[in-house]
Amino acid sequence: MANEYEIKKQICEIGKRIYNRNMVAANDGNISVKLNDNEFLCTPTGVSKGFMTPEYICKVDAEGNCLQANGNFRPSSEIKMHMRVYKLRPDVGSVVHAHPTFATAFAIAGIPLTQPIMPEAVIALGCVPIAEYGTPSTNEIPDRLEKYLPYYDAVLLESHGALTWSTDLLAAYHKMESVEFYAELLYKARQLGGPKEFDKETIQKLYEIRRQMGLPGKHPADLCQNLGGQCGGGCHSCDSTTSTEAASTDVEKIVAEVTKKILAQMK
Repeated sequence: MANEYEIKKQICEIGKRIYNRNMVAANDGNISVKLNDNEFLCTPTGVSKGFMTPEYICKVDAEGNCLQANGNFRPSSEIKMHMRVYKLRPDVGSVVHAHPTFATAFAIAGIPLTQPIMPEAVIALGCVPIAEYGTPSTNEIPDRLEKYLPYYDAVLLESHGALTWSTDLLAAYHKMESVEFYAELLYKARQLGGPKEFDKETIQKLYEIRRQMGLPGKHPADLCQNLGGQCGGGCHSCDSTTSTEAASTDVEKIVAEVTKKILAQMK
């Protein structure tokens, strides 16, 4: 296992990647890594993620309280949402928040990334819902985020950006790359007349591939299996819950919402 200094260097490297890939501007975005149940490394507030060095990185406890910071550096003001992820998802080792342009555009438009249009996205990413708007740096965002944490590994933050998490830093970053790539392809496909979605049978085959691969994290493939395949068959555009009845209700709400958006766009 890498020591703290090496992890700090890795955080700085990922910070440069998200900055150079236009996933953040100025001082936007934040990254955290779990060291143990009560120690976490995180990026500081008010600093460009493209120009960090290891001494910039702060350490916080499980409540987000600062344990260690050099000079005038202070933990990210968004650390509360990171801590909520770690609290409810003990399998998570890292969280990445960024504002990738295409994904954030979908978040601003209020459109979740749930259309099954490419095998890699269905297998590795799953659905990406939208967490309702919350004021940055307050408990509103983690409170809005909480209901999605048991079922997803990435969310869009309404009118804000995207949040991804996984077993380690590189995997969490790759989730962010995948979210943005998926969003860009979906956007461009819509300009060409609309994407061709996979049918339910194809989706189920892709879900089975994921199960055979034993990929970590939460995913509709696992949820469908737990519910005995009774959450709509495809399940790739349902807001997953812990009961079949609740899942069915959520599907109806989402269908109504999507229909409303489509009709509005046709006017």
